[in-house]
Amino acid sequence: MRITIAVTTALLAASATAPALASPCGEQIATIERRLDSPGAASVTGSTGTQTGSPRALPTPPGGQPSDPSVTPSPDKIAQARDLIAKARAQDKAGQTDACESTMSQAKTLIGALP
Repeated sequence: MRITIAVTTALLAASATAPALASPCGEQIATIERRLDSPGAASVTGSTGTQTGSPRALPTPPGGQPSDPSVTPSPDKIAQARDLIAKARAQDKAGQTDACESTMSQAKTLIGALP
């Protein structure tokens, strides 16, 4: 009986310190951050990237232009998107799911079609 109580207590303590499951908005944030760390984003901003981009990212950006010129990213738009991602992270942490998703939609629109 004592062993059962000890094991139960240990499991409860471990579960209290375990990281919370990612929310859907939190997953969007992580995905967009990986896109912003991709070689395509680095080619737009002129940075060297952080080498932590998506594992599916191409080693170099593909040639050509987006079919819709209004979705062409710029360094300014990417910087604005990063600010929106920080805002969305705070909203997600506060449990404001709808606000977070709305903010992430704005960020996705700003980054457009990264090469």
